[in-house]
Parts: sequence; structure tokens; C-alpha cells
Amino acid sequence: MDRYLCCVTLCLLGLGFMQSKAFEVTIQEESKKTCIYANVQVNFTIEYETNKSTQNRVIFPAPDTVTTDGSTCGESGEAPLLRVNFGNNHTWSLNFTRNDTVYSGDVLIFTYNTNDTTLFPDAKRKGLLTSTTSFFDPIPLNATYKCFHDEIVVAQNVTQVYWNVTLQAYAQNATLSREVHCNADNPTSPPLTTLAPTTKPLDKPAVGNYSVSNGTETCLLASMGLQLNASLLAEGKNIWTLININPNTTLSSGSCSNESALLRLNDSSTIVEFYFSIKKSNFYLQEMNVTLTNGSGISQITNRNLSFWEASLGNSYLCRKEQLITVSEDLNINTFDVRVQPFSVKNATYATAEECFADTDLSFFIPIAVGAVLMFLIILVFISYLIGRRKSRTGYQSV
Repeated sequence: MDRYLCCVTLCLLGLGFMQSKAFEVTIQEESKKTCIYANVQVNFTIEYETNKSTQNRVIFPAPDTVTTDGSTCGESGEAPLLRVNFGNNHTWSLNFTRNDTVYSGDVLIFTYNTNDTTLFPDAKRKGLLTSTTSFFDPIPLNATYKCFHDEIVVAQNVTQVYWNVTLQAYAQNATLSREVHCNADNPTSPPLTTLAPTTKPLDKPAVGNYSVSNGTETCLLASMGLQLNASLLAEGKNIWTLININPNTTLSSGSCSNESALLRLNDSSTIVEFYFSIKKSNFYLQEMNVTLTNGSGISQITNRNLSFWEASLGNSYLCRKEQLITVSEDLNINTFDVRVQPFSVKNATYATAEECFADTDLSFFIPIAVGAVLMFLIILVFISYLIGRRKSRTGYQSV
């Protein structure tokens, strides 16, 4: 029932997000000259733990009505700071840094209030929680940053998706300057978030080693090669596209509790989430959530009814053979050299491995099977001989 309610909530919030408006703010000096201008649409996805020790997700947009208390133009040597406040004590802030030729977003801080029971019902951890990351790359001074395409910013437990962004700090003469677009908007350079269709097969993906920490302790270990086969909209039609997850550019994050665990892999325009659960004395992969971004937008595909990678609690799961996980009719995932342990990790080391059936060496069983068949045939011949001999004796009588 909880999962059903969560799914309905996500759908309703997702519809609200698609129809949301941008927040538009202007920060001025004491002389009423504009120093920071921002027009931003952003959607937040937050993972949090409930009192039942289960993981929940909430998706919501920043509203178009916000306040800017705490913002500053950066007088007296301080860095300019844009602070946007909305809802029940939720805050989005970005401070800027510059040199003689360029400026950029330095630290992006999103603070959300889990005491807000409308967004975070039954949240186990109450209060103000903070997610810190960076935002956009350096751009020339006296230029306005614009990005119409989707940009994904991921930090622990929080994913932010931006689009239709117009932003400038260090504005001169209180006016917006020439525009500098993000790579995804520029048709002359490869978009950072475009998944290009390919007709040739990809090489086997490299195996990456990933982990999740709970405080200072490692609580989840995983290693695997991942290859996605997705039907993506390109040039007005769906094209099946192979995507290898590159361990060298992939960031891992997630969370652990006594009854569930999450591993999130973020490789630029692709986010793959693995949700592990417990049944009786075993763990298994119950749910996958995949977010794909290309020039046609964002696709989010979820399957909550999986049953893969099962092993006993206290052990790890191992499968060297290639496996196929069907997430939906538009997405298949091939996995290679998988080893996972989402619970009971000690000293950041895998426990004893339980191997999948596909790894079983069938050549060991072939001689046993042949021997069993031969033995059965010998017994069958012997029984037939005894029956035939008995019939031959009953055909004679003494005189």
C-alpha cells in the first residue's frame, strides 16, 4: 500500500512539475542597480528514510513565487550570493566566484525541511538537511548564462533537473549582457547530455567498483559492467541505442538501512538506481529506476517488481556470466561480472560469495549424468534377463 501511495504521489507531483513556472528574481545594490539576475526552472527529487526504515522518494518543483532574503551583491569583498526561499523553510542558494576574465557558480546549496509533512510524510530524520554541489562551468565576465536544455545536478539523496535557465552575476550597467549558451544548446558542439544513436555494436563494458557509505562506514559494495539497450526518440522516431556505463566518469552514491539499500550510479546523462530489499533471510534486487537524457528530453523508467541477485544475508552475490534485466519494453540492461553486497558489509570487504546458477560448471555434471544413464541401462537389462529366465522355467513340467 505504501508503494502504491508513493507511486501515485510521484505521478501527481510529476504532472505539477511539467506545468510549473520559472522563478524570476533580481538582486540589487543599495543604489538600486541590478547585480544578479536569475530566471530558473528546477525540479527536485529527494530520497529519504521513513520511520519504517524504508526508502521513499518525493519529486517537486521550485514554485514561481519565492523570496530572496539573505541575498547579497557581494560588497566589502564578499562573494555575491543568490538565496531563494520557498515553501516550508526550503532554501536554494548559489554563490559566485570570478577572476579577471570569467565567473562561475561556486557552491550550490539546497536545504530542505523534512518537518514539511506535505512533502516528507513519516520522515525518520527531522529538520533541515543540506545538499551541496556545483552548478555551471566558467563563462566570460559581462555575459549571461543561458541553457534551454535539461541539466542534471546530482548529490547524495538529491537530484536537481534544470531547464530554461537565464543567469547573470556581476551585471554591469544593471543590464543583461551578451548570451553564452550551455553546450547542450549549441548545435556546433556535441551536447553534454545527448545520447547519440549507434548502429554498430559496442564493446563489452568495463567493470566498475562502487560503494556506498553510512557515515564513515562502508555499507554497500558493488562491482559490475553495465550496458543499456534503450529505445530513444531521435529525429522523430524511436531508435534502439546501446549505452555503456563508463566507470571512469561514473559517480556512485546511495543509502543504507536495516531493511533496504540504494545504489545510484550517475554517468553524465544516465542515472541508474538499484534498490535492494530483504525477504526472510535473503537479500535481492527488487527495483530499478533509470533516468536517460537526450536531445528530446528526459525519460524515467522504473520497474518495482524485479527479483534478481538473491543471496543470503551476510554473504555477497556473484555472477560472472552476462545477465539480461528487462526493465521495460523500451529498456533492457545487460550486466557483466556482477558482485554485490548491500547488507552486512564489514571492513569494506566482500563476504563469502554465493554464485549464480549460470556460473555453475556443467562439464562437472556431464560424466555423472552419463554414468547414471549407463547404470540405469545395466539395471534395466539385468531385470529383463531375470524376467525372461523366470518365464523360460515356467514353460516346462516334470513327467
